[in-house]
Amino acid sequence: MSGTRYPAAGKFPIGVSSRRNFRIQMENLMRIQRNAVLITAVIALFLSAPAWGVSKEMIQLQTQVQNLQDRIAQMQQSFDERMGVMKSLMDQNTDSMNKVAASITALQGSLEKLQTDNGAKVDQLSGQIQALNDSIDELKARLAKVSKQLEDLQATQQNQAAAQAAAQAQQQALAQAPPPDVLYKNALRDYNAGRNDLAKQEFSDYVKFYPTTDLAGNAFFYLAEMNYKEGDFQGAVKNYDQVLQNFPTGNKAPSADLKKGLALIELGQNDEGITELRHVIQRYPHSNEALQARDRLRKLGASANASTKPKSE
Repeated sequence: MSGTRYPAAGKFPIGVSSRRNFRIQMENLMRIQRNAVLITAVIALFLSAPAWGVSKEMIQLQTQVQNLQDRIAQMQQSFDERMGVMKSLMDQNTDSMNKVAASITALQGSLEKLQTDNGAKVDQLSGQIQALNDSIDELKARLAKVSKQLEDLQATQQNQAAAQAAAQAQQQALAQAPPPDVLYKNALRDYNAGRNDLAKQEFSDYVKFYPTTDLAGNAFFYLAEMNYKEGDFQGAVKNYDQVLQNFPTGNKAPSADLKKGLALIELGQNDEGITELRHVIQRYPHSNEALQARDRLRKLGASANASTKPKSE
């Protein structure tokens, strides 16, 4: 025990490191605030420039950006309040640890004086030192927990800022995009003319900029059709699903259901494809798609009804 050395009072390293980390986190927060002000100024300058015209989608996106800015302001206020509380806790922990270090130093001096004369007192002092060491470990754990909470808050703040930047970038791209009717007509014209590469890009832009319009379902369908013709049956199934899941009552839904079943069969997933073709017959019994589904099931030797076994030849 006589060879043990402990940090002197006022020189405990953890408190200095914690204050440094806190200062760095405060500087990061100030940078985020300056970036938020700069982004707001860019939005104001951008909105003052002429564009294709304010569409419903742009107004909705601007509203979403404003809501996101309000949420970031609320998060900023909550972050400032929590950082104040945590700074106070860190200062208290540092003071406590320095006091513990001073107590250890004093006890060590007493231990060295009494070590040769009184073995019982040495054991008692050793127990006290061990208890103080345990207290230090507990304080370290508490300080690490506070630091983790600060890091989590900082990460949340940065994620909010990134989300706002992404929304603003989407708004800027939407402002530069052609009006929805012009973009769709151009895409359909190029599709009918066999200019698939150009049509694919235009339909992709349409579902990117105007995903909630009725014609977005048609755009997904034509993208799936081009995938199917190119032999990309997996991509075709994905785009047919977009039609069926997001536009189930659209005019392309029956065809999308039929072609999804055919694409699954091309992928070798016969059971899933047969199920899809039966679904076409059940949901659209008098449609041309239902006739095509029955014909393909007949060629596969499968019945149109799942409960009916196919006839043996």
